Amino acid sequence: MQLPSAAPGFDEPLLMLRACHTRILKQCETLQRLAWHLQQGGPDDDARDAASNIYRYFSTAGIHHHMDEEEDLFPILLETSPELTQMIRALRQDHQEMERLWAQLAPLLADVDSIGDRQEFARTAAHFQAIYIAHIERENNDVLPAAQHQLLPGQLKRLGLNMARRRGVTL
Repeated sequence: MQLPSAAPGFDEPLLMLRACHTRILKQCETLQRLAWHLQQGGPDDDARDAASNIYRYFSTAGIHHHMDEEEDLFPILLETSPELTQMIRALRQDHQEMERLWAQLAPLLADVDSIGDRQEFARTAAHFQAIYIAHIERENNDVLPAAQHQLLPGQLKRLGLNMARRRGVTL
């Protein structure tokens, strides 16, 4: 019997970012199921619980993740891999669009009973998910492998320390 592997720690910041991508995609899937559920019958306790969990995740871990990339990973990569400049610019634009959509979704998820136009909520949620899927694919397939190849141990350590600090963890 094989035991499950431990989640990556701050000493493996690139693996942590990849693991966070998996959690983000799961939250986006839950958001889609919530949107469908609301269109079928409206808010109930299950919908309120799902909305609360999605809201909490993207209001904390989601923000930390974007900051990990914007404030730490992307600047380090721009120093070491100028050929990634265009991709990083596009990823930063994705972040802006995600934040714009989140600003629309967040108050509705905080009070799911306040959702008036459920079809519009579903369209916004689908757009939010679609951007995340494409964004994460580019990061997992291009950015994180480049970072793995090009970042030096000291840069990776600094990235991990900053990620820990951002979350209030002292190493």
